[in-house]
Amino acid sequence: MAINISELRQNVNTLTGLKEERLNTMENEKDIVYSQAIKAGKRIYYLDVKRNKRDELFLSITESKRVTSNESSEPTFTFEKHKIFLYQEDFSKFIGGLSQAIGYIHEHQELPERFASQKDDIAPIEDVLTSDEPSALDDELKIDIDFE
Repeated sequence: MAINISELRQNVNTLTGLKEERLNTMENEKDIVYSQAIKAGKRIYYLDVKRNKRDELFLSITESKRVTSNESSEPTFTFEKHKIFLYQEDFSKFIGGLSQAIGYIHEHQELPERFASQKDDIAPIEDVLTSDEPSALDDELKIDIDFE
């Protein structure tokens, strides 16, 4: 059985990046009271409800994206994170603005061809926000990574 050293290093780098990301996340998990992960291609969006020191709840939205670096002869992977903190007093303004922006995109741009097969699955944002029906957003994504 031949072992491809390059592939092995790539897998180790990926696992190391995942371990570091998980350790960083665990440090902040003590104040998370609810969490939902949404996997979308190369990105994962984390929606975390957290409690601040004044016992107030707020929403933390994190985008995590795997980034490949080809600077050396062997590609390495890191995880790029972006966070948004959304407080309760801003929810309705944020949802209103998000709804208008998504509505604008729906009105002014056709769905890209690569998503044409999903066209019937995409509901207008207003329907998603006001519907009592379960949606794909209600599905829970569970990730359990054990590094020992």
